[in-house]
Amino acid sequence: MKNERQPLNGFSKLSKFEKIDLVVKHYFSDSELVKNQFKNFWHDDENVQRTLDEFSENTLTNFPFPMGVVPNLKLNDELLCVPMVIEESSVVAASARSANFWLSRGGFHAEVISTVKSGQVHFIWKGESSEKLQSYFESIKEELLNETKPLTSNMEKRGGGVLSLALIDRTKDEPGYYQLSAEFETCDAMGANFINSILELLGRTFKEKIATASELSESERDVQIVMAILSNYTPKSRVRAWVQCKIEDLNDPSFGMEASEFAEKFARAIRISKIDVTRATTHNKGIMNGIDAVVVATGNDYRAVEACAHAYAARDGQYRGLSDVTVENGLFTFSLEIPMAIGTVGGLTSLHPLARLSLDMLGRPNAHDLMKVVAAIGLAQNFAAVRSLVTSGIQKGHMKMHLMNILNHLEANEAERESAKVHFENEIISFKSVREYISHLRHYV
Repeated sequence: MKNERQPLNGFSKLSKFEKIDLVVKHYFSDSELVKNQFKNFWHDDENVQRTLDEFSENTLTNFPFPMGVVPNLKLNDELLCVPMVIEESSVVAASARSANFWLSRGGFHAEVISTVKSGQVHFIWKGESSEKLQSYFESIKEELLNETKPLTSNMEKRGGGVLSLALIDRTKDEPGYYQLSAEFETCDAMGANFINSILELLGRTFKEKIATASELSESERDVQIVMAILSNYTPKSRVRAWVQCKIEDLNDPSFGMEASEFAEKFARAIRISKIDVTRATTHNKGIMNGIDAVVVATGNDYRAVEACAHAYAARDGQYRGLSDVTVENGLFTFSLEIPMAIGTVGGLTSLHPLARLSLDMLGRPNAHDLMKVVAAIGLAQNFAAVRSLVTSGIQKGHMKMHLMNILNHLEANEAERESAKVHFENEIISFKSVREYISHLRHYV
């Protein structure tokens, strides 16, 4: 049955209290209870709450996620405590387990390969000669770049700025379609606003110059700017993380097999992620479990990092697993090379109080060092997942962590929780089995 609700006109202009009242009135039955639930998650500090409200639009309340840490991550011979914000408990536990495993085997290593980002002015030009447009572009290229100087001067002082500008002919794909494609170095900033501001200025300036170009005929002086926007695909901004040890040093009683057998099974699992898209998708999701959690904790854009990683995974036309392994010459080497654009200045990295704390915890890294941390955690998470898959299976550890969520749902008291943890140490965990066990305990109390 269709509801007969009317549009909530002028909603964005209302105060937060008025927004809550209106939403509750239209969409909930127990109005007072719901109002209190919204308000229960407001921050006690009014200044902090005001800051959080200003991050978004039409805010009613906060949606808390747990912030955990991975202690003992040895990265490039330095011990770190890495913050992670994620609601899936097994992720932090798995990353911490990997960090401890590799602590005595040389730790993690990482290096930044490059940090070049890009953006495009997409436009339509209906002239007949792309060579003529290319020639005209080359004649005004320096003028276009000079027009951006007021916006790039501060970034240039820090070693960044516009690195290149080119005209790209895409008319084979779409009639009249060209790009002004620019590359950027944004130093410790993710750089989205910087890049977009420059691209919009380039688009306006290019259009103005074309309109008055004496070298072009009247019909050639019309440019339609479609859009000017950075690309979240940053294959030239990449980081590589890896672990390496002798095959015999992989020995661990929890594997239930010899180190050489574990290494081969692990390598086979990685090869399958390169072959089969159904496995590759889940494989990469596991990597992003770790990466996203650190990206969120440090106030960066996890959606951009996700989109870029998945595009990169399909760069040769087939979607593949992002991590690699070699087992040769007596060495086991597990690595991850991934593009990402993140920063340590600007945006939420400075404004969100917990993002600031996260960066403080990491020793105030620059963007390069944060890329290394993020990649290392992605690799740690992937190692933990594949390790479980080829040994005990993924559910044993995962469901033990999930047990606490089930007990919370059943509102188990402390005695029931402790009893359940002991009982399910070697039992199959499911919602049904836990519910029946708690019911049994309560029946005999």
